[in-house]
Amino acid sequence: MVKTATKVPDSEKITINMGFVDLGQIELLVQEGFYSNRSDFIRTAIRNQIERHAETVREIVIRKSVDLGLRHITQAELAGAKEAGQMLDIRALGLVVIASDVTPELARETISALTVLGSLQADHAVKAALADRIT
Repeated sequence: MVKTATKVPDSEKITINMGFVDLGQIELLVQEGFYSNRSDFIRTAIRNQIERHAETVREIVIRKSVDLGLRHITQAELAGAKEAGQMLDIRALGLVVIASDVTPELARETISALTVLGSLQADHAVKAALADRIT
């Protein structure tokens, strides 16, 4: 049996509400060729704000011991924590993926807290088992 890797998406769709005047101004900039479409404008604006606050984000990441980027939680990692009698307090900014072979029981026995600033991908049963520990 060939095991195929699951492709992790590199983005997440969000929805925002905007005032008509702001939307009209964005449309004007798109029509004039400054941006290829609304999404291009919004992504650029978000990146500019993130860059503007980059130092603050770095300081918070250091202070809170936050994993930055992709945090993949494996069955082996959790089994090792269980064997060592440890509970994990996981903090991440970005994407957290809990492997599909992690059981709800193992997750509950080894994860004391899970803070995700971004997106969490896990089986529904694992998310349900950790619901009171996810912030």
